[in-house]
Amino acid sequence: MDNIKTFTKLISSELHLSEHAVENTLKLLDEGCTIPFISRYRKERTGGLDEVQITAISDRKERLEEIAKRKETITKTITEQQKMTPELQKRISDCWELTTLEDIYLPYKPKRRTRAQVAREQGLEPLATILMMQREANPQKAAQRFVRDGLSVADCLKGAQDIIAEQVSEDERSRNQVRAAFRREAFIESKVVKAKKDTDEAQKYSDYFEWEEPLRRCSSHRLLAMMRGQSEGILRISLTIDDDEAVQRLQRNYVRGNGPCQQLVGEAVEDGYKRLLQPSIETEFTNLSKQKADEEAIRVFAENLRQLLLSAPLGQKRVMGIDPGFRTGCKVVCLDAQGNLLYHEAIFPHPPVNHRAQATIHVQQMLNDYHIEAIAIGNGTASRETKEFIADVTKDIPVFVVSEDGASVYSASKVARDEFPDEDVTVRGAVSIGRRLMDPLAELVKIDPKSIGVGQYQHDVDQTLLKHSLDQTVESCVNLVGVNLNTASKHLLTYVSGLGPVLAQNIVDYRKENGAFTSRAQLKKVPRLGPAAYQQCAGFLRIPNAKNPLDNSAVHPESYGVVEQMAKDCHCTVADLISQPDKRAQIDIKRYVTQETGLPTLTDIMHELEKPGRDPREQIEEFEFDASVQTIDDLREGMELPGIVTNITNFGAFVDIGVHQDGLVHVSQLADRYVTDPTQVVRLHQHVRVRVIGIDLRRQRISLSMKGMKK
Repeated sequence: MDNIKTFTKLISSELHLSEHAVENTLKLLDEGCTIPFISRYRKERTGGLDEVQITAISDRKERLEEIAKRKETITKTITEQQKMTPELQKRISDCWELTTLEDIYLPYKPKRRTRAQVAREQGLEPLATILMMQREANPQKAAQRFVRDGLSVADCLKGAQDIIAEQVSEDERSRNQVRAAFRREAFIESKVVKAKKDTDEAQKYSDYFEWEEPLRRCSSHRLLAMMRGQSEGILRISLTIDDDEAVQRLQRNYVRGNGPCQQLVGEAVEDGYKRLLQPSIETEFTNLSKQKADEEAIRVFAENLRQLLLSAPLGQKRVMGIDPGFRTGCKVVCLDAQGNLLYHEAIFPHPPVNHRAQATIHVQQMLNDYHIEAIAIGNGTASRETKEFIADVTKDIPVFVVSEDGASVYSASKVARDEFPDEDVTVRGAVSIGRRLMDPLAELVKIDPKSIGVGQYQHDVDQTLLKHSLDQTVESCVNLVGVNLNTASKHLLTYVSGLGPVLAQNIVDYRKENGAFTSRAQLKKVPRLGPAAYQQCAGFLRIPNAKNPLDNSAVHPESYGVVEQMAKDCHCTVADLISQPDKRAQIDIKRYVTQETGLPTLTDIMHELEKPGRDPREQIEEFEFDASVQTIDDLREGMELPGIVTNITNFGAFVDIGVHQDGLVHVSQLADRYVTDPTQVVRLHQHVRVRVIGIDLRRQRISLSMKGMKK
């Protein structure tokens, strides 16, 4: 990378990280290393930077590369106009702030035929210069020299003013002055479109029919809500500052004294502000505010997704998955410990069919025939009723309610059709529910993250930025947990460091043709999986019961020699090192430090030998709603109820309390202290206790509080 030294200094300064760590991280990224690989296996080179820091470096690197490309385009354009000077070239070369760069470029930027351009073509630029000098006592007389066919004195003066207006609007000092005013005092205003005010679709935006607040205080969710209302034609949004004051400030820059010329220049400055400069800066701040709101919404979405993907797994158990329903019945599937479909049928224990006795017999038969060890019930329609029915059928088997968000998307997808070509969507959905209990991560990677139901305005934000962030989050989670090389689906393998769709498919094909992998080294035989990909992926792939126990750990193959030397020095095998703490206690890791392997890697190796292949996710817990509360009509203010966090936004958390309508714990009600980031207080699918503090039956809204509640 040509700009590595420059990028290092800029990123180091912005993120307050050492230049050495940033430079090495940039080099590793340029070598094709992934963020999970760098953070896990290259701590010596990065000084122990974590994934968040490395991601920040990667994101800023991409941004700076985009600016570098923009600079090339700008330089080429100005050079072709033969207007490039050494001073201008230096300013462009030294500039790494996009707004400033565009300001430098603005006077040279090819544009449509403006009023100022027309005036220049009419030869009026010298007249504009005369006016700007403000020494001419009689501007009308000066303008007579420029009168020609079709142009009057008034036309000439107006054309000269158009040129001045454009010069003012393109001047960097003017733009920065107006920017400062917007930054300091801009208000965002939202008004309802009168023709839409009384429509049903407008009511969800009623809070913003007459809304005004300082732009700097406008939260991301309010801004995105208003912008969605505007895109639907219900609201009109504007950013405003004190225009008169802004014009006066600008005029003080350009108007010197009193007189006819000064009056014409003052009018041109006002025109330049109102017609060109103010709309330009308003658009800039609207876009900037939208960008910040997008980034905040995406951050919340990514954190929710991380928590969801890292939900506690049940593990490899024989599971019954149930997609509950009333009229259409409950779809029941039986899965083996690997998640393979063994059997399915529909039962009808609820109204209107009410075949409860028959459903009971069928469920008992399935539980016995397939040796079911746990039951997963989707949390949609008839979920609580189905759980109560199952509780009457069996008391010995644990029952879990599982989020079914996105299950219908999966069941209709190509992925599901490929897995179950002979089954209908209802069966595929029930299978997904059962598998989510066994391993949420392995199942949810098959679904577009936007369909999982944990986002905030995910369809309104920058889709490219959203996809980039969510893909990074999925990749991070998959590599944090590790993947069983012999059971992982193509979709799960795709997110493993260094792989991707093609190599993931090649691994699955190799497995089909040659049987289960017995060692990581066999990966080198997979078509197109070369040394670079092997280096990136090997440490994140696990082989249970492999001949070499390190193949089922997070120890990278490049470090196997170190562990083998440790075992040799302790006069035991690697397996003994793992199983016998007293053997590990004999090891002084400082003895094994080399130029390539430092203390951070050796410390990680010792932790891994203690619990090889340890799953970082928590243990799953059963949950029960309050039996006395079934619908929103059963709620009373002051009630204390158990609930499950279903979604987290930057204004609070939504909690399912079992009444088919989630309640909101506003950020101000999350804790007994001031909370700025709800994700620091609650996590997705956390079991919490809440107090009902408000019920709006008309709008079907429930307000909850966690203040003073015991965990």
